[in-house]
Amino acid sequence: MKTRKVPMRKCIGCMESFPKKELCRIVKTKENEIFFDPTGKLNGRGTYICKNIECLNKAIKTKRLSKSLESEIPEEVYETIKADIEKDA
Repeated sequence: MKTRKVPMRKCIGCMESFPKKELCRIVKTKENEIFFDPTGKLNGRGTYICKNIECLNKAIKTKRLSKSLESEIPEEVYETIKADIEKDA
């Protein structure tokens, strides 16, 4: 049986590559809503981050999250993303 290629994605916090299923996806929709995507399949611009709060804090501090989603992110959105990642981990 042929082995399937595992899709790899880069965490924007630690900048390391991991299999896609091990990372959390954060998505920005056409309506400029930014939120945690537990399915990994929602339409919109997406970015990936480890299921680790330190990586999220690092991405926020270096503004990599807002750069990769191409928009400013309000503080309350960061808080809901942190809560979702803690719940998912």
